Amino acid sequence: MATSEFYDTLAPYYHLIYADWEVSIGRQSRALDAIIRSTSGPRPRSVLDASCGIGTQSIGLAQLGYEVTASDLSPSAVERAQREASQRGLSIPCSVADMRGVHAHHRRLFDVVIACDNSIPHLLSDADILVAFEEFHRCLAPGGLCLISVRDYAAMDMSALVQLHPYGVRQAGGTRYVLLQVWKLHAPFYDTTFYVIEHREGAPPVTHASQATYYAVPITKLMRLMEQAGFSEVRRIDGKLFEPVLVGCKRPESAQGGATNDLPHL
Repeated sequence: MATSEFYDTLAPYYHLIYADWEVSIGRQSRALDAIIRSTSGPRPRSVLDASCGIGTQSIGLAQLGYEVTASDLSPSAVERAQREASQRGLSIPCSVADMRGVHAHHRRLFDVVIACDNSIPHLLSDADILVAFEEFHRCLAPGGLCLISVRDYAAMDMSALVQLHPYGVRQAGGTRYVLLQVWKLHAPFYDTTFYVIEHREGAPPVTHASQATYYAVPITKLMRLMEQAGFSEVRRIDGKLFEPVLVGCKRPESAQGGATNDLPHL
């Protein structure tokens, strides 16, 4: 199953990963905002969410006053992100794009580029990750910031070849949902099957299963790849979000234009 199909299947249920999605939207956006404010000079205005999913970070940052543009590989996730934003009265342009091609897709510069929720390890080679980081760098205005949140695989026990990662039980109306992942390791990769067991009251349970492959890439390697892509002051920040955040800066270049100028058409 391709990564886009994995998230297409998960899109209706992705909010259930969080015990309370609305609370998580607010908590994550405040954490990202704090990192952005502590790292930048004048407050940045425009944000590109290059792996927006159903809108968890995009919605929260827009609620805080950022001008957010969002894209993702999954058409179903993008459709839901657009719907969720509209229902909250937010204007967030959402579109389908591979993060390895976001510069050509969006054709403009941003103050901040983010890619959260461990989306980068869906790229299964250092070369593909480098391409994505180079695209993020091209999308940034001089002096802009890139924020990546990822799992710290080096801190996890990766010795068991088959692992269970439960998310818990959620109740919505008359329906109970049980969410869990099963990982099958073949280092440095692992295949995950994400199960959503949907049990409506008075009906037999139905299981939805999505499959994808991840690259258990170490954070130290990601930081080196960010530097190779042109980012400066690359560093790791812990304790702000539920997973480590990597931050890199694009060096200021006075000869280039502002953060929201459109690029010339080719």
